[in-house]
Amino acid sequence: MVGNIPNLITLTRILILPFFAGTLIYREYQYALILFITAAITDILDGLIARLTNQITDFGKVLDPVADKFFVTTSFVIMSNIGMIPTWLTIIVISKDLIVVTGCFLIHYVTDNLKIQPSLLGKLSSGLQFLTIGLVILSFNMQKGVHLTKPFFIVVAVVTSLAGIQYVYRGMKMSGTESKN
Repeated sequence: MVGNIPNLITLTRILILPFFAGTLIYREYQYALILFITAAITDILDGLIARLTNQITDFGKVLDPVADKFFVTTSFVIMSNIGMIPTWLTIIVISKDLIVVTGCFLIHYVTDNLKIQPSLLGKLSSGLQFLTIGLVILSFNMQKGVHLTKPFFIVVAVVTSLAGIQYVYRGMKMSGTESKN
């Protein structure tokens, strides 16, 4: 059911996104932080409520990661455009997601069977991306902010890349296109 409470909470996260984007663009970082925290809370609540109340739906299984991808992609594009995070990191994050999504469509088209199972590495990658967004916004709200260093961004890039490689491997295995030795 589209209109159950967890799905409505997820839709709320999507509706927050344009306001969050605006706060970044207009450098209203205190509001950006509030909206980011609100979005993070909705991300936790939708899954928790769905599991506790047995309201897990196929729509929700797709909508939640889509909401996350919208949020991460929008955040990284804007934040790299205004110099808050390195552009090369944004390219890696978006490229990984585009490759995975394209692979999913191809597997579905070729096999008419697609079972997406998030991996631990994929969840770690997403978690690090959200942590990056949160820490960067937090640092812009503090006089002596948290200074994220290049090694931190490299770790995020490496974990994101490894998650992408893992998903490609799993997709090839699922579609039967991996080489058999």
